Amino acid sequence: MSRSKSTKNKDMGEERVEWSDLPKELLPTIGKSLDTRIDIVRFRSVCNSWRSSIPSNKSPRFPLKFPNPYSPTSSTQAQAPAYLCESTIYRLQRLNPSTSSNKAWLVKVEQYSNSGGKLCVFDPISNRLSRYPNKTLNLLDFRVIELTKAYMLRYKVRAGSTTSTNEIEQVLSVRDSSILRVTKVVMFPNSPWTNVNDSAVFVIFGAGTLGFAKSGAKSLTVVDDNNVEYDDIIVYKGQFYVIDTLGNVSWIDNSSLKLVPFLPPLCGLGGQKHLVESCGALYVVDRYFNKKRRRVEHTNRHFRDSDGPKVVDFKVYKLNEEWGRWELEKSLGDRAFVLGNDCCLSISAEEFTGYKRNCIYFNNQNETHVFNLEDSSFGDLQDIHPSWLCSNLRDLQDIHPSWLRSNLL
Repeated sequence: MSRSKSTKNKDMGEERVEWSDLPKELLPTIGKSLDTRIDIVRFRSVCNSWRSSIPSNKSPRFPLKFPNPYSPTSSTQAQAPAYLCESTIYRLQRLNPSTSSNKAWLVKVEQYSNSGGKLCVFDPISNRLSRYPNKTLNLLDFRVIELTKAYMLRYKVRAGSTTSTNEIEQVLSVRDSSILRVTKVVMFPNSPWTNVNDSAVFVIFGAGTLGFAKSGAKSLTVVDDNNVEYDDIIVYKGQFYVIDTLGNVSWIDNSSLKLVPFLPPLCGLGGQKHLVESCGALYVVDRYFNKKRRRVEHTNRHFRDSDGPKVVDFKVYKLNEEWGRWELEKSLGDRAFVLGNDCCLSISAEEFTGYKRNCIYFNNQNETHVFNLEDSSFGDLQDIHPSWLCSNLRDLQDIHPSWLRSNLL
């Protein structure tokens, strides 16, 4: 949203009009149609009349207390409730690039309690925390666009004992830990104008169990207890859709929590299926492994992926809504699919640094790889684009989490 005047050609009988001179009765309608926090901040910063036309964003502050999907196995776990954490994936682009390339970066940001409430930058594929020097960035030099949100379940554990009465040292002695074997969390509606009590949250955990909860719930409700293993869930056109390991796609009736078959089963024989929305269409990405993927129920120990299955192939299917069927796709065109640990999305490869068209970026055995759909080849990011990691780390060294907190909150 620009603060400048709108330009008109006086020779054509048109006048020059200030943004602030727009009819005041239109401002609330325009403001309430914005569905990202950053757009609301920009709208309210145009002038005093625009600021007063809509209230400040009152969306819930994460993390939110959430029922743990697993029954406590010890008194310690019983005292450690789960928390729903929200992160946002942004498109970040320089307005005045210092080089000939003006491609954007894909960055993931979360208000991380371990950093004292500051917003921290994560890798959108591996979800690893990125650490940058304590420097600042002028947001006016960048164009920032919110692409999507992602959710995770965590709980707080004490990293070590402390007898200090210092508040900072006490906070630092507690760290966030992801709840094991929670493979997907989605929340809807997630608009800044939505009261958290009106939002529904679905969780896939354990051996592919599908659960449901609302804010304030004491426990998680199992949606379908018929020994069906679910792989992924997505919000598509305002409706929850879920896919199981056999390729059955269903939409969920929020009021009754009933699963309604959406289409004939997908004839995909892969071991793990992902739901992706791209350019308004729904896709299924079928991931193939060299051996059967084994799901393990929740335990207290950490898991090692060194002996786990390796990815050997991908197949992509697109929903043909006119004919009501899934069609095998040979090309994604200019798009690249990013299969993150907690969020899948589609981006224009031409717009982002380090991403190539017709490719799938994914994490396997704690390493990030890329699959080229054109020739079915695999590669590490360094092999496909050697400067990808270096260029991002070098350019992003000037970014400190406070620039996002001061401008987006």
